[in-house]
Amino acid sequence: MSNEPLADLTQPQRDRLAFVELRVRFIGEIRRQDLVTRFGIQSAAASRDLALYKELAPGNIDYDSKGKSYVLGPKFRPVFDFPPERVLSWLTQGFGDGEPMRLKAWVASESPSRLTHPDLDVLASVTRAIHQECPLGIEYHSISSGPTERKIVPFALIDNGLRWHVRAFDRKSQEFRDFVITRIKHPVLMGDADVQPHERSDQDIQWTRIVELELVPHPDQPRPEITEMDYGMVRGSLRMKLRAATAGYILRQWSVDCSPDHSLRGYEFRLWLKDHLALYGVKNAVLAPGYRSPDPNKEEQ
Repeated sequence: MSNEPLADLTQPQRDRLAFVELRVRFIGEIRRQDLVTRFGIQSAAASRDLALYKELAPGNIDYDSKGKSYVLGPKFRPVFDFPPERVLSWLTQGFGDGEPMRLKAWVASESPSRLTHPDLDVLASVTRAIHQECPLGIEYHSISSGPTERKIVPFALIDNGLRWHVRAFDRKSQEFRDFVITRIKHPVLMGDADVQPHERSDQDIQWTRIVELELVPHPDQPRPEITEMDYGMVRGSLRMKLRAATAGYILRQWSVDCSPDHSLRGYEFRLWLKDHLALYGVKNAVLAPGYRSPDPNKEEQ
């Protein structure tokens, strides 16, 4: 759709209509009260915004009288062109949900772009399934088994620093797993299917378990005081609490030496995990640099 009709609108109107589209596309629904709360406008003004969006983009939203909300229309076509980074920021951090603007920066800065971005239509199906707490049928492409048909119950997004994953219960393996969003094709929401109690996030031990890690300057690197400054350490250490399901990703991203004898060499290893036993039972600890299972008879999965 051409954006010409948008040119006649004020910037506050464009921001509100962009918010309508974000909510409907990625959450699956929007209520008048959502606009009232987000922008501090009156209910009558929110109703006019919804009517205006419906007029500008016929078929994008339908009114659900049962749920008393506007839901995604079957012929949805986006009006606004949102960069993936902006959408993911909005979904995960909850701010900046107006229309993206190209404004002059206050100070010069540079942030390298990711090499990969999830397809926004796929991401939208995943996030609607999370919000609606319903299963999602997908074609998933894995390196080990190629394309397979799966039914998953997603409940959270995970940024591992390189790629975006969705944490979900996998009905094929009967386990909670991470699925790379760029490897998902042809997602279909199964809104009429029930989610079983054992498929919900509170049953995911790796997700609900919180591990406490203490990171210190690598004992074999020079000038530990500079590492303490760079990482804002207090009394020579950095303490953090992470979900077990994300620990391996973060330790790899930060190049933390997780060997029990701080044996990794290289300038990238400026941090050392002081107690490697803190990762015992963490499934993705195998991703952590130098990690060795304390139980030689049991390999981490």
